[in-house]
Amino acid sequence: MARIKVHELRGKSKIDLLNLLKDLKPELALLRIAKVTGGAPNKIFKIKVVRLSIVQVLIVISHKQKTALREAYKKKKFLLLDLHLKKTRAIRKRLTKHQESLKSPQEEKQQRYFPMRKYAIKV
Repeated sequence: MARIKVHELRGKSKIDLLNLLKDLKPELALLRIAKVTGGAPNKIFKIKVVRLSIVQVLIVISHKQKTALREAYKKKKFLLLDLHLKKTRAIRKRLTKHQESLKSPQEEKQQRYFPMRKYAIKV
């Protein structure tokens, strides 16, 4: 079996991808048996290709699911945790620009009574 190209997989439907996956898994099992029983070197090398193909199919399936979910939750108020941008925890938890600019009543009163002093320098 030749290597599967990912751009070809993206064009296929989910059912086709699952059928392809169903074909690849038994093939991998047969190749592993051949490896244990001392099969030909080309069969042993083929294990890597089949494993890579399985991974590529699984990646394309999960990618299609995620894009469908993104489309479904586009207009919603809340997002699923899987769809959030990863970034870092600190970036995700920090305040927004609007929240940072807000002041408490105590702070406003303090600013009003004790404004920043402006000094003019005579040259």
